[in-house]
Amino acid sequence: MSDKTWLGGIYLKEEGGYEIILRALVHYKKRLMTVDKSPEIKDSAAMFGGILRQAAMKTIPKIDEITKKIQQSLSASQLDNTLNEDVPFLEKALVSYETDIKKAQDTGHEYYLGLVGDLASIRNDLDLIKTAKSKINEFE
Repeated sequence: MSDKTWLGGIYLKEEGGYEIILRALVHYKKRLMTVDKSPEIKDSAAMFGGILRQAAMKTIPKIDEITKKIQQSLSASQLDNTLNEDVPFLEKALVSYETDIKKAQDTGHEYYLGLVGDLASIRNDLDLIKTAKSKINEFE
């Protein structure tokens, strides 16, 4: 794929896709930091929750690294070409955000509402997530 042009970078920088990506990364970090409070984890065995917490703490620095790369690329003349290597990670963040928005809407559970914030203000994010998941995977 190194000989192909990553069109997802154009979406991120020129089409404003970075906004939903950054929101998804912030959410993903928040989700990982509170994974032990998640209803799914509370219902599982205590040992399984500990393993997930450890994995989450190892993932948070990657979120910070990617967020920094995106922010630096926005002020640079060109997007950081290494971001195309992070597409699977960006997808995870987008899916996490999308899933938690849907859970907040469907269940009204306090945990999910706390993660996503005001439902009225993020209602449009589901469409933006769908677009972002598609566009960040485009190569030419």
